Amino acid sequence: MRAATVINRLLGFKATAVEGVRFEGAEMVVSVRLTSAMLVCPCGRTSRARYDRSRRRGRHLAFGRSVVWIEADIRRVDCRGCGRVRTEWTPWARPGSRFTRDFEDMACWLVKRMSKTGVAKVLGTTWEKVDALVRNLVDEHLDIDRLDNVYRIGVDEIAYRRGRQFLTVVADHDTGRVLFIGEGRNQQVFGDFLTSLGTEGMARIEAVSMDMTAIYRKAATTHLPHAPICLDPFHVVKWAGEALDLAYSTVREQGVKISVDTMTPAQTWQKVRGTLRQPGEKHDAIRAAIIEQLRRKHPRLHRAWQLKENLRQIYRIPAADAADHLRRWINRAKRSGINAFVTLAKRLRRHHDSILNAIHLQLSNSLLEAINAGIRRIQARAHGYADLDNLIEMIHFCHGGVATPLPTET
Repeated sequence: MRAATVINRLLGFKATAVEGVRFEGAEMVVSVRLTSAMLVCPCGRTSRARYDRSRRRGRHLAFGRSVVWIEADIRRVDCRGCGRVRTEWTPWARPGSRFTRDFEDMACWLVKRMSKTGVAKVLGTTWEKVDALVRNLVDEHLDIDRLDNVYRIGVDEIAYRRGRQFLTVVADHDTGRVLFIGEGRNQQVFGDFLTSLGTEGMARIEAVSMDMTAIYRKAATTHLPHAPICLDPFHVVKWAGEALDLAYSTVREQGVKISVDTMTPAQTWQKVRGTLRQPGEKHDAIRAAIIEQLRRKHPRLHRAWQLKENLRQIYRIPAADAADHLRRWINRAKRSGINAFVTLAKRLRRHHDSILNAIHLQLSNSLLEAINAGIRRIQARAHGYADLDNLIEMIHFCHGGVATPLPTET
């Protein structure tokens, strides 16, 4: 088999024939030509009206230790559809790019998993060129169309730098994509995003999930008065856990004795705290014995634990029973005499409708928490970002639905 035939099969470019291969030092130059006589404009229109022709090179993935260049005579077409002269479409590269599709696909796939510096080292290019590839791909996919057909959104904040510097993150619950990243954590930032949806877009929003931050709630009620607000279930249960911690601290300060075999008093109280925090259905025999001791020796702390566990059940029972369950829980908490739970009962009463909205619509902020964890990984891979625009670009790239298949998958 001829070398040109082998290279042609390895490259896998359609409508392309390899004319020759030569080496220039450590670099390998593959000369190719298009087999079609018709010129194809990037807009899709075909023509025979060639404007001019020039010899160009595009960087390809390395073969072994050799840097590979694809070289060809590229023509420009006088396109009547575009009304201007444009470089013809080629099957191995995207319009206007000096890299092959395979090179770009590999670079973008790697950027989602390692730093741009590492990708540049692996592919034998520069950080600037890798950054430009990412920016171009984000610009290509990040258009206004991403906001079409959005009707359930979630909003959260994340600190991206010391000194309480935050980003506001808005995501689509149905696609899992990040829709918006704004600097700051205030009503104006979220309000600007909602305004960008336009009148029809805001009317289309059916629900908004968020944590207990009043800032976003004010913006939602102002711009989306018709959309129910869904308060994140995790934060509701977290409030109950914090109230239980306060009750635990009070009991420990009072010196109530609780014993566990083979454990010192300090170890015992540490075990008690872990038992109270752990879901009741996961208790082993030792933890069940601790709960029984609390019931006998300190019924108020046992009562606090029961209230916490009972509040968790609101997210497990049928949605039709949730309103009655929450009402009865608030009444029991107010009558418990435990200050932390009395305060929590008042707090939940204020957010009564938003808690039930989350249950009936089955919405939480878990998607936003997952995205925030992804943002932390993006920052860790790059050891931080000095330029906020680069960080926002990478968030859209990794969580904005930008497809980055491997060359073998395209």
